[in-house]
Amino acid sequence: MATIAFIGLGVMGSPMSINMVRAGHTVVGYNRTPARSAELVKVGGSAAASIAQAVPDADIVALMVPDSTDVEKVLTADDGVFAHATPHTVIVDFSSIRPDVAVRMADAALAHGHSFLDAPVSGGEEGAIAGTLSIMVGGDDAAFATATPVLEAVGGTVAHVGPSGSGQLVKAANQLMVAANIEALAEALVFLEAHDVDTAAAVRVLAGGLAGSSVLDHKAHRMLRRDFAPGARIDLHHKDLGIVTAAARDAGVITPIGSLMATLMASARANGDGGLDHGALFRGVERLSGRLREASD
Repeated sequence: MATIAFIGLGVMGSPMSINMVRAGHTVVGYNRTPARSAELVKVGGSAAASIAQAVPDADIVALMVPDSTDVEKVLTADDGVFAHATPHTVIVDFSSIRPDVAVRMADAALAHGHSFLDAPVSGGEEGAIAGTLSIMVGGDDAAFATATPVLEAVGGTVAHVGPSGSGQLVKAANQLMVAANIEALAEALVFLEAHDVDTAAAVRVLAGGLAGSSVLDHKAHRMLRRDFAPGARIDLHHKDLGIVTAAARDAGVITPIGSLMATLMASARANGDGGLDHGALFRGVERLSGRLREASD
């Protein structure tokens, strides 16, 4: 069993840290908003008042923060992980960030005597709570072997996909596919509603055929209820699609659907939907169709 410092106890980080405790690991949590540590403490974890307090005794430092700049600050600031972690600590970054930043942080970690894994996740809040996340890991073989029991405490599918940065590239591909699937589902449902089809029955039969998908299973009924309470927020998916388009450009790869999805996600943010679940792309289809309405009673 490992001693883990978990930094970032938000929608995803809190249930992930809780599942690590339930798997038998010792977990010390830190969040900028101290109240977010309460659920971890309830199940037997503990809370630290700072990163400097959380990391010195940790075998593994886990991060789940919003963006590349947040990861860099947590690791490199004077009161950050590099300054206070014990040598040979394995740093596992569950955040979704730019691949080039992941590579740079891996190099910086090595220079400080640590190992770094970029290990972004897919599965949303539901997967984080259930411990069934899909985790795509980039980095050193030995560090991956050390971290595997911790990864398996929060993930149903864990794969080492290559050297540093590879996890973030796979996550970018994941976010492209998820966004395209959400948009296709949203368009299909608005189309069916416009024709007064029994949408509940339609969703059931679509799920049983080739159109079936995890996106349909998890998002269709929420779209029909206009329930867009945030799990994976549009703001964060917008960030991820920026990673997709930039990485595709760097590699000389053409991603027409990726470019379109980046535009549609940006439109959703511009129309005030950034804090909603990414299933709120449905609202964008309604908006373009002149059919936008709020949740029904």
